[in-house]
Amino acid sequence: MAYRFLRFVGAMAFAAMLLVPQYASAQSKIGYIDLQRALSMTKEGKSAKDKLQKEFDKKQKELDKVQDTVRKQKESLEANAQMLSDDAKRERAIQLQKDMYGLQQKFIQLQGELSQAEAAATKKIFDKMGPLIEKMGKEMGYDMIVERSAVLYAKPEQDLTDELVKRFDKQ
Repeated sequence: MAYRFLRFVGAMAFAAMLLVPQYASAQSKIGYIDLQRALSMTKEGKSAKDKLQKEFDKKQKELDKVQDTVRKQKESLEANAQMLSDDAKRERAIQLQKDMYGLQQKFIQLQGELSQAEAAATKKIFDKMGPLIEKMGKEMGYDMIVERSAVLYAKPEQDLTDELVKRFDKQ
């Protein structure tokens, strides 16, 4: 989700550069920010990442338990197949299929929950960065600040990512 947001911002910045030729002039001051790097460098971003990792680990343990149960059912069915009647084998196989389907659904559900949590945390941080980037641009005399993914080449001194992280962590 964050990647889509970054691509959108980059595309919009690129379109703005094409539509407004005055920004392409040598007199303009243009900077860029690597939002993904800024996100991972800020205290709040690191904290959000740690929180998401803990949530992931917790959900992975839940998934591992269900997966272990299904694995044991399968092994039991395979080990006892010769001793079971055809009806009993069929019932166990059907139950195993249902449990495997349930496992897949649980995986999809947990993956969706984690994606939503990551998107929410990322959006919250990016929403705070927006006004800060605008303020930086005005204070530092930039005509335009674009997202790094929209930049094919730029001088390293045009990278404002570290400044954004410093200011973000101060507020």
